Amino acid sequence: MDTVSKEKRSETMRAVKSKNSNMELFVRRELYKRGYRYRANVSKLFGKPDIVFRKRKLVIFLDSCFWHGCRYHCRMPASNRTYWKAKIERNRKRDKEVFGYYKKDGWKVLRFWEHKIKKSPEKVMEKILQELKN
Repeated sequence: MDTVSKEKRSETMRAVKSKNSNMELFVRRELYKRGYRYRANVSKLFGKPDIVFRKRKLVIFLDSCFWHGCRYHCRMPASNRTYWKAKIERNRKRDKEVFGYYKKDGWKVLRFWEHKIKKSPEKVMEKILQELKN
């Protein structure tokens, strides 16, 4: 049983950003400060990558723990469990498809979990910068 009303839950879920989240803004600001230019949330590319370096054939996905089903932090809502379980599984399946699509086409794919970005943002940036230098 959910602890809030159906209307409040809907309002909360509608407020979740699909782009320009705090973690996205952090990574993009850090890249920009270091002189890297990129495209953000490119809807014309498969899977709508969060950050794209076309010339380098590099896409970066910043995955929230809930929506992408982090095995450590994804807590299923108490109500409507069947819906949410199927939704998260579809998201995981799509993430794998997107990864395969880019790998097959010769792109480098970097994926970072929300908890990794929060816990050690410097390590995340280090990995991105290392890939950009290659």
